[in-house]
Amino acid sequence: MTRITLVEGDITAQQVDVVVNAAHSSLLGGGGVDGAIHRRGGPRILAECRELRASRYGRGLATGRAVATTAGDLPARWVVHTVGPVHLADEYEERAELLASCYRESLRVAAELGARTVAFPAVSAGIFGWPPADAARIALGTVAAVVAGREGGPEEVRFVLFGAEMYEVFAGVGRELGLTGQE
Repeated sequence: MTRITLVEGDITAQQVDVVVNAAHSSLLGGGGVDGAIHRRGGPRILAECRELRASRYGRGLATGRAVATTAGDLPARWVVHTVGPVHLADEYEERAELLASCYRESLRVAAELGARTVAFPAVSAGIFGWPPADAARIALGTVAAVVAGREGGPEEVRFVLFGAEMYEVFAGVGRELGLTGQE
């Protein structure tokens, strides 16, 4: 059975099989989590992302999709890049489904890689403007639904939350949903 845990910290410092990147659709780096992963992970991540752009993802990675690269200099084996949606209240249903898809697709790619441990950031809850409590409900609810009863899934899905405020939001939603395992 998969454990879902929450930690406050730096996703680039996580010793896991897969670190999930809240990526820019270009796959070539950006701000926030994406920039931090590219900076700390070094040039090998960017080189593989450029190869992906030159082959399958000429127009970039679509929102809600996921793709893997090396983790470069990160203390992980792979980075799974996923593009979260920008929050727009008048397109909530469609965009909430895209956000849930980020988690489902990232877990699918991680499973294909044979990952036993996966670390997620709060996808779209930063500069993409998703309200943190709603982002937490979608993230935790989707991950819990995907891993429920799945044989051979990851041993741990860890949400690595930047700052005490985001951690507290996820912890509160985790309690509401009956999920525990905060560290």
